Amino acid sequence: MKQHLQHPVFSVISSIAAAHDVQAYAIGGYVRDIFLNRPSKDIDVVVIGNGIAFAEAVAAKLNVKVSVFKNFGTAMLRYQDVEVEFVGARKESYRSESRKPIVENGTLEDDQKRRDFTINALAITLNKENYGLLVDPFGGIADIERKLIRTPLNPVETFSDDPLRMMRAIRFASQLNFRIDDEAIAAIKSNLHRIKIVSQERITDELNKIILSAKPSIGFNYLFDTGLLHIIFPQMVALYGVEIINGKGHKDNFYHTLQVLDNICETTDDLWLRWAAILHDIAKPPTKRFEPAHGWTFHGHEDKGARMVPKIFAQLKLPLNEKMKFVQKLVQLHLRPIVLSQSIVTDSAVRRLLFEAGEDIEALMLLCKADVTTKNEYKVKKYRNNFELVLQKLKDVEERDNIRNWQPPVTGLDIMQLFGIGEGREVGIIKNKIREAILEGEIPNNREAALNFTIQKGAEIGLKVVESTN
Repeated sequence: MKQHLQHPVFSVISSIAAAHDVQAYAIGGYVRDIFLNRPSKDIDVVVIGNGIAFAEAVAAKLNVKVSVFKNFGTAMLRYQDVEVEFVGARKESYRSESRKPIVENGTLEDDQKRRDFTINALAITLNKENYGLLVDPFGGIADIERKLIRTPLNPVETFSDDPLRMMRAIRFASQLNFRIDDEAIAAIKSNLHRIKIVSQERITDELNKIILSAKPSIGFNYLFDTGLLHIIFPQMVALYGVEIINGKGHKDNFYHTLQVLDNICETTDDLWLRWAAILHDIAKPPTKRFEPAHGWTFHGHEDKGARMVPKIFAQLKLPLNEKMKFVQKLVQLHLRPIVLSQSIVTDSAVRRLLFEAGEDIEALMLLCKADVTTKNEYKVKKYRNNFELVLQKLKDVEERDNIRNWQPPVTGLDIMQLFGIGEGREVGIIKNKIREAILEGEIPNNREAALNFTIQKGAEIGLKVVESTN
């Protein structure tokens, strides 16, 4: 293991440990990632004794600042390109009403026992007499080789003590494409109610990490199968299932959503675009209707879905800012490019899409491409070819008409000055007519054409020009 301890911070830690007669170990994610061949710049060090005092000694030797977190018994420093966190070895006990442990000083064995999973309980000795020795009491290396998420101790106690570990198990499975041990799955199912003592912020943080994994469907399938999703995100669970009447069914919108999510993850790392994929059909359950002549319909699910987005974001403690508005816009518009791709594309329809999507048009097109989940190769090829035509049309119309992030060439103030009127209904009427005329291609998107059009429409409602605005 010595070849993985080449960073100069390790030799300093080792020398300080020798000088103070303290045992020190690299532990947790840094060690795990060595065996996963993943680069890591975060190093956790556990010492048998006072972790804060040890960190301060190391910081003094390195001539860097140390941040101390007394409430947590930890200290952290940055040196060159790594961040090192120090903690004293400890053992923990829990009360049923809280996931905050009662902490006591402990041994390395105690500290490894309190770790969430065997793959995170690996340690490497940093003391000179056995520098680089791997300490793996729970078979973490074997579990990495088996691609298995397993707890060091009884999983029922592990998850009951800290229920967030249930989310973490699923998050690691999703990030690493590992399988969760059968006993651990059973323990999650028996501890579902315990998730309610965890703050929504911590739950959502883990959920976002699942969404940011390479194939989030792995995590969402675990969330669904264990029952956790039913508690933390019931609106998504409502998408599950197929109903059949008179031999007519509809696709399972839960698994369709997971496919769309996986699809979009192939083209973007943007968390909020991935959230748009999750929520694009979220209103299909409340809008589902059976029409004997047509079968199942979900009319208006894009409008209702857009209205559901702020409530879901608030429920999950996601930001209620421009990120939410971005997701809301994409949910609202997600059907539009698909409709365009299925029919003859008019310039006016493209202008309207550009006008409404603005700078988010590329994100919208990515979402719509991801939304094609049919297994019919002919349909897939047809959709993709039509999407390319729509993309070219969008580019051509935008270059010619400059509609994206559209600003009216004639403003409300221009109209008031032109006709010598104050704010009122007439100004709104003329502004709407200008916008519609440009979007429909009746006039070009420039000031001269818009002013002439304004004078004409003003005359139609009895307004006369009193001042030039050229």
